[in-house]
Amino acid sequence: MLYEAGFWMIRRAALGRLSFKAMDKKGYYTATLQGETLGVLGWVTRYRVDTYRAVMEEIDGGKALRAVSFEEDVKVGDKIRKRVHLFDYQRRTWTNKRLRKNGAWAVQEKEIPPGRVYDDFVTAFYNFRYGVYGPVERGKKYDVPTFPRDGLSSYEVRVASKEEEEKERRAGERSAGKDFLLTLKLDPETTHSREGLITGWLSKDLTPVEGAVKDVTLFGDVTGTLVKKTRG
Repeated sequence: MLYEAGFWMIRRAALGRLSFKAMDKKGYYTATLQGETLGVLGWVTRYRVDTYRAVMEEIDGGKALRAVSFEEDVKVGDKIRKRVHLFDYQRRTWTNKRLRKNGAWAVQEKEIPPGRVYDDFVTAFYNFRYGVYGPVERGKKYDVPTFPRDGLSSYEVRVASKEEEEKERRAGERSAGKDFLLTLKLDPETTHSREGLITGWLSKDLTPVEGAVKDVTLFGDVTGTLVKKTRG
């Protein structure tokens, strides 16, 4: 899926791509979310590219996905910030690796509490669509457990009520393909914003079609719109 993002009067300031592919090993998949800045925004941010990649395995007889690894790459000009999270549920360990400026890895290993699964936000997106956290219902709130970060140990997802949807539709430019209105709270570091707040619309098949990251540093609200949908 391909998205265009913009802010203020600049409608096409960045591109976002989301892909999901089966791997050679049965029951394993990789999902990648990548965003890159363009034009004026690209110049201001030194052509920043953010890439998030999750390797997932089927669990519960294929009813859910669980992350095996999650990589975060942020490239700004010639500099790159890289983190890798590895999840071993047999040993109940979460290994957090961070690439230092000198090229060495800083490694931390922590225990995953019994009965808990850490879903990164890419894996959580697909599990949410598949109903792993419960059926998608208007007016309902979902707490998605993730690895602790900036004091946040879960993502909060809230599906708006029918009344809230109608109010937002009246205020928007178009309503075709908008079926569910969501509010999502991630950690501020990932969204480069003050509160990590995202609002957006999903289609009937729960595909993101439009959304906004609120209060992004330097740019205010950054909006995104689906421009191309493909199936692999």
